[in-house]
Amino acid sequence: MNWKDLVENNNRFFWLLHTAGWFGFALVHYLGSLLHDSRDIFVIIIFLNAYAGWLFTVPLRYIYRRAWNLSPLKIAIVVILASYATGVLWQVVKNFNYWEIYKHGYRPDFWLLYTKSSVWAFYIILSWSGLYFGIKYYQMLQKERQNVLKANTVAHQAQLKMLRYQLNPHFLFNTLNAISTLILVKENDLANGMVTKLSEFLRYSLDKDPMKRVTLQSEIQALSLYLDIEKVRFEERLQVHFNIDEECQQALVPSMILQPLAENAIKHAIAVQEQGGSITVSVSRFGNDLLIELADDGPGAEIKNGNLFRECGVGLVNSRERLQALYRDNFSLVVSNNQPSGVKVNIRIPYELGQ
Repeated sequence: MNWKDLVENNNRFFWLLHTAGWFGFALVHYLGSLLHDSRDIFVIIIFLNAYAGWLFTVPLRYIYRRAWNLSPLKIAIVVILASYATGVLWQVVKNFNYWEIYKHGYRPDFWLLYTKSSVWAFYIILSWSGLYFGIKYYQMLQKERQNVLKANTVAHQAQLKMLRYQLNPHFLFNTLNAISTLILVKENDLANGMVTKLSEFLRYSLDKDPMKRVTLQSEIQALSLYLDIEKVRFEERLQVHFNIDEECQQALVPSMILQPLAENAIKHAIAVQEQGGSITVSVSRFGNDLLIELADDGPGAEIKNGNLFRECGVGLVNSRERLQALYRDNFSLVVSNNQPSGVKVNIRIPYELGQ
């Protein structure tokens, strides 16, 4: 059993700390006895007293368990009374051991003298009680902290899944409409190819876990499927260019991070121009960063302080929120004007290689 398992097992952890604490008590008193001219038999007295303390404080655990859900005032009363009663009992045994063993059967003149120094014993037991409650409250707080972290993780996963699956329904409607048109004009082979690519793209978008990242190579293949589908609709009006550094092919990126940006570019740069336009995807490495750029040569848009003033749907918001959820503050997403025309989106994330 490793240390983590031991700590999480409350019963074993209690017995470990309980035994170690009283052993430490005996060891401290033994070291203290070396400063005095005590006979060797005094060592037996020390360990008998420690064993008695170990034994008498065990019932306190079960008393405190029953008092755990009481009000703070009632818990304090229970702790003080139980600690005092245990301390008196323990002191009687300590005095008995000292007088019977070390003093060879000495008897005090009055039986109440067996409770001599009970206040000191009460402080020791009260300290034990304080440690017990302190450790229990610490364990409770740690458990609550783990529950909060677990809840945050679940919420975080749900948020990512929600963002991942915000696929624009217009894409599906337009694609199905294009397939229907192809069938009507007897372009069955082209329609069949479009259905196949749509199936592959949807399978990729649904199969990939949004909590995990994929290689850039895999992400570019998925983006190519999406753009090939759109090319059937726009034909020669849509041109696509990829500039991918070879060393970046196995770099890890969030799955489906580029598709919303490409969809945004098609909607606002390609579809609005009679002659269409082009989309360029560039990926390179700079030090420990992966630099991704998606640019179009459309009519452009008003950009102020990194904000794009046009109806951009969920594309940029989706991407920014997903990057924030995955990388915290270790990323950037910048929107700027492309030259000579159009808009470009630059993303910087840590450069990490897939296994």
